[in-house]
Amino acid sequence: MDLKSYIREVPDFPQPGILFRDITPLLAAPEALQAVVDQLRDRYAGRGIGKVLGVESRGFLFGAPLALSLGVGFVPVRKAGKLPADTISRSYDLEYGSATLEIHRDAVAKGEKVVIVDDLLATGGTARAAAELAESAGAVVEEIAFVIELADLGGREGLRWPSYALLVYGGGE
Repeated sequence: MDLKSYIREVPDFPQPGILFRDITPLLAAPEALQAVVDQLRDRYAGRGIGKVLGVESRGFLFGAPLALSLGVGFVPVRKAGKLPADTISRSYDLEYGSATLEIHRDAVAKGEKVVIVDDLLATGGTARAAAELAESAGAVVEEIAFVIELADLGGREGLRWPSYALLVYGGGE
Protein backbone atom coordinates (compact mmCIF):
# COMPACT_ATOMS: atom_id res chain seq x y z
CA MET A 1 0.00 0.00 0.00
CA ASP A 2 1.29 3.45 -0.92
CA LEU A 3 0.83 5.20 2.43
CA LYS A 4 2.22 8.46 1.04
CA SER A 5 -0.87 8.73 -1.13
CA TYR A 6 -2.85 9.19 2.11
CA ILE A 7 -0.75 12.15 3.29
CA ARG A 8 -2.12 15.53 2.25
CA GLU A 9 0.38 18.30 1.51
CA VAL A 10 -0.77 21.70 2.76
CA PRO A 11 1.45 24.56 1.58
CA ASP A 12 2.10 27.58 3.80
CA PHE A 13 0.74 26.01 6.98
CA PRO A 14 1.12 26.93 9.79
CA GLN A 15 3.17 29.76 8.27
CA PRO A 16 4.41 30.80 4.83
CA GLY A 17 7.15 28.57 3.44
CA ILE A 18 6.14 25.46 5.40
CA LEU A 19 4.80 22.39 3.58
CA PHE A 20 2.66 20.65 6.18
CA ARG A 21 2.23 16.85 5.97
CA ASP A 22 -1.35 16.20 7.08
CA ILE A 23 -2.15 12.70 8.39
CA THR A 24 -5.92 13.20 8.66
CA PRO A 25 -6.66 11.51 5.29
CA LEU A 26 -4.66 8.49 6.50
CA LEU A 27 -6.64 8.41 9.74
CA ALA A 28 -9.91 8.64 7.80
CA ALA A 29 -9.07 5.60 5.65
CA PRO A 30 -9.40 2.44 7.76
CA GLU A 31 -7.26 0.41 5.35
CA ALA A 32 -4.39 2.92 5.61
CA LEU A 33 -4.62 3.24 9.39
CA GLN A 34 -4.71 -0.55 9.69
CA ALA A 35 -1.65 -0.81 7.42
CA VAL A 36 0.30 1.56 9.67
CA VAL A 37 -0.62 -0.38 12.80
CA ASP A 38 0.11 -3.72 11.09
CA GLN A 39 3.54 -2.60 9.88
CA LEU A 40 4.49 -1.34 13.32
CA ARG A 41 3.13 -4.50 14.98
CA ASP A 42 5.16 -6.67 12.61
CA ARG A 43 8.27 -4.65 13.43
CA TYR A 44 7.91 -4.94 17.22
CA ALA A 45 6.31 -8.36 17.69
CA GLY A 46 8.63 -10.79 19.42
CA ARG A 47 10.99 -8.09 20.70
CA GLY A 48 9.89 -8.25 24.33
CA ILE A 49 8.12 -4.90 24.36
CA GLY A 50 6.31 -4.36 27.66
CA LYS A 51 4.64 -1.03 26.92
CA VAL A 52 4.01 1.38 24.09
CA LEU A 53 4.43 5.05 24.97
CA GLY A 54 2.47 7.48 22.79
CA VAL A 55 3.44 11.13 22.67
CA GLU A 56 0.61 13.68 22.96
CA SER A 57 -1.41 13.95 20.98
CA ARG A 58 -1.04 12.32 17.59
CA GLY A 59 1.20 9.62 19.04
CA PHE A 60 -1.90 8.43 20.91
CA LEU A 61 -3.64 7.75 17.57
CA PHE A 62 -1.00 5.21 16.53
CA GLY A 63 0.40 4.10 19.89
CA ALA A 64 -2.83 2.87 21.48
CA PRO A 65 -3.84 0.58 18.58
CA LEU A 66 -0.23 -0.65 18.36
CA ALA A 67 -0.28 -1.54 22.06
CA LEU A 68 -3.55 -3.44 21.59
CA SER A 69 -2.20 -5.33 18.60
CA LEU A 70 0.95 -6.28 20.56
CA GLY A 71 -1.07 -7.23 23.64
CA VAL A 72 0.78 -4.77 25.88
CA GLY A 73 -0.10 -1.68 27.88
CA PHE A 74 -0.21 1.88 26.59
CA VAL A 75 1.34 4.85 28.40
CA PRO A 76 0.33 8.39 27.43
CA VAL A 77 3.21 10.87 27.40
CA ARG A 78 1.36 14.10 28.19
CA LYS A 79 1.98 17.81 28.26
CA ALA A 80 2.60 19.17 31.75
CA GLY A 81 -0.34 19.32 34.12
CA LYS A 82 -2.58 16.82 32.28
CA LEU A 83 -2.01 13.67 34.35
CA PRO A 84 -3.83 13.21 37.68
CA ALA A 85 -1.39 11.12 39.75
CA ASP A 86 2.28 11.47 40.74
CA THR A 87 4.35 12.29 37.66
CA ILE A 88 7.89 12.73 36.48
CA SER A 89 8.68 15.34 33.87
CA ARG A 90 11.21 16.36 31.26
CA SER A 91 11.51 19.85 29.77
CA TYR A 92 12.94 20.52 26.34
CA ASP A 93 13.54 23.43 24.02
CA LEU A 94 11.35 24.38 21.11
CA GLU A 95 12.13 26.78 18.29
CA TYR A 96 10.59 29.58 20.36
CA GLY A 97 10.48 28.67 24.03
CA SER A 98 10.25 25.36 25.83
CA ALA A 99 7.78 22.62 26.71
CA THR A 100 7.46 19.86 29.29
CA LEU A 101 6.33 16.25 28.95
CA GLU A 102 5.16 14.02 31.81
CA ILE A 103 4.29 10.40 32.56
CA HIS A 104 2.98 8.82 35.71
CA ARG A 105 5.80 7.79 38.00
CA ASP A 106 4.48 4.19 38.07
CA ALA A 107 3.82 3.94 34.29
CA VAL A 108 6.67 1.54 33.54
CA ALA A 109 8.58 -1.08 35.48
CA LYS A 110 12.32 -0.84 36.00
CA GLY A 111 14.04 -2.49 33.03
CA GLU A 112 10.82 -2.77 31.00
CA LYS A 113 11.36 -2.51 27.24
CA VAL A 114 9.28 0.18 25.56
CA VAL A 115 8.70 1.56 22.12
CA ILE A 116 7.83 5.26 21.83
CA VAL A 117 5.43 6.27 19.06
CA ASP A 118 4.77 9.68 17.54
CA ASP A 119 3.40 10.84 14.23
CA LEU A 120 6.31 13.00 13.09
CA LEU A 121 10.07 13.31 13.47
CA ALA A 122 11.19 16.84 12.62
CA THR A 123 14.00 18.29 14.75
CA GLY A 124 13.80 15.50 17.34
CA GLY A 125 13.32 17.56 20.50
CA THR A 126 10.03 15.99 21.51
CA ALA A 127 11.25 12.45 20.80
CA ARG A 128 14.46 13.03 22.73
CA ALA A 129 12.52 14.36 25.73
CA ALA A 130 10.10 11.42 25.63
CA ALA A 131 12.95 8.89 25.52
CA GLU A 132 14.83 10.61 28.35
CA LEU A 133 11.60 10.66 30.37
CA ALA A 134 11.05 6.93 29.75
CA GLU A 135 14.60 6.16 30.86
CA SER A 136 14.27 8.30 33.97
CA ALA A 137 11.19 6.22 34.85
CA GLY A 138 13.32 3.06 34.57
CA ALA A 139 12.34 1.88 31.08
CA VAL A 140 14.67 0.65 28.36
CA VAL A 141 13.88 2.37 25.06
CA GLU A 142 13.93 -0.31 22.38
CA GLU A 143 13.14 2.16 19.59
CA ILE A 144 11.32 5.38 18.74
CA ALA A 145 8.84 4.96 15.90
CA PHE A 146 7.36 7.64 13.67
CA VAL A 147 4.81 7.56 10.89
CA ILE A 148 6.61 10.42 9.07
CA GLU A 149 10.19 11.64 9.17
CA LEU A 150 11.20 14.99 7.68
CA ALA A 151 14.78 13.93 6.99
CA ASP A 152 16.04 17.35 5.88
CA LEU A 153 15.49 18.68 9.42
CA GLY A 154 18.05 16.24 10.87
CA GLY A 155 16.05 15.03 13.84
CA ARG A 156 17.36 11.48 13.65
CA GLU A 157 20.96 12.65 14.13
CA GLY A 158 20.01 14.17 17.49
CA LEU A 159 18.64 10.89 18.87
CA ARG A 160 20.86 8.40 20.69
CA TRP A 161 18.21 5.68 20.49
CA PRO A 162 17.34 3.56 17.48
CA SER A 163 14.58 5.15 15.46
CA TYR A 164 12.32 4.08 12.64
CA ALA A 165 9.97 5.93 10.29
CA LEU A 166 7.39 4.39 7.98
CA LEU A 167 7.48 7.34 5.58
CA VAL A 168 10.49 9.57 4.89
CA TYR A 169 10.32 12.92 3.12
CA GLY A 170 13.47 14.74 2.03
CA GLY A 171 17.02 13.56 2.45
CA GLY A 172 17.17 12.06 -1.03
CA GLU A 173 13.96 10.07 -0.50
